[in-house]
Amino acid sequence: MREKRSGILSTGSYVPKNEVGNEEVAERVGVTAEWIERKTRIRSRRYAAPHEATSDLAVRAGADALARAGLTADRLDYIIVATSTGDFPQPPTSCLVQNGLGADSAACFDINAVCSGFVYALALADSLVAVRPDALVLVIGADLYSRILDFDDRRTAVLFADGAGAVVVGSVPEPYGMIGVDLASRGEAHQLIRVEAGGSRTPASAETLAEGGHFFRMDGRGVRDFVAEHVPRALAGLAERVGVPLDRVDHFVPHQANGVMLDDLVERAGLGGALTHRTLHKYGNMGSASVPVALDEANRAGELCPGEVVLLTGFGGGMSIGASLLTWGATA
Repeated sequence: MREKRSGILSTGSYVPKNEVGNEEVAERVGVTAEWIERKTRIRSRRYAAPHEATSDLAVRAGADALARAGLTADRLDYIIVATSTGDFPQPPTSCLVQNGLGADSAACFDINAVCSGFVYALALADSLVAVRPDALVLVIGADLYSRILDFDDRRTAVLFADGAGAVVVGSVPEPYGMIGVDLASRGEAHQLIRVEAGGSRTPASAETLAEGGHFFRMDGRGVRDFVAEHVPRALAGLAERVGVPLDRVDHFVPHQANGVMLDDLVERAGLGGALTHRTLHKYGNMGSASVPVALDEANRAGELCPGEVVLLTGFGGGMSIGASLLTWGATA
């Protein structure tokens, strides 16, 4: 019998129905729709309905991935939800997802690596399957940023949106599956992306609410410089370590941060020969959901063929970087 390693068995996603175009956002933040598209390459995004929370989006994406794999929720051994916008500070959003799916046998936990979260969660799923090859892991990246945006801050309000993407991870025969992962954190840059109030250092209060401490904040120029300096180096390091040159990558699925930034990243990383999958023009920056949603759309469109090399990468608050190289298999 052939040796096995972990791989993606199926993909799924869910984006809210409420489509918000640049004209509507531009009016709220005091810019033009043309300015938003020129600066970001975003034309529209999705916002969750008032009754929807992060777990609701995650359940829809998880159910989609399970259905495409032909699996019922009771077959799951683990559920990992990557999010920085959980339903509550406690309990873990993954436990709400477990309940929503009826996955009563699954152990559940959340991780928060902001926009790198899905790739970090994928690395954890790889480790779980390595220890227990018969395990099935549902990995979900889900974020709901529309609730924490400050529409007086045009630099962030035009970018972020809501969505969820999911994959089922299990054992696959070689040569398919995970080739290697690389995770990195640069805590000295933690101030670049932040929500300042609501935690143990600055508990929520009437004062923090009045000051807007619960809003998402980002130093856009600092993030751009961080990505330019550190992400290409991380991708090159992973490629060298696993012996797969970046010019052999067929598909690049990056975090959908900003279209101008992605153009620069592709050039700096030497990935011009790969097909870069983009969804931000219609969905915006969905945080930890952006990589799995883009992956699911590429898979559904039949653009990923068995044997092709796929590079996933996320980067975000912390600051954190995650990258995963895999050989695509015959997924649902």
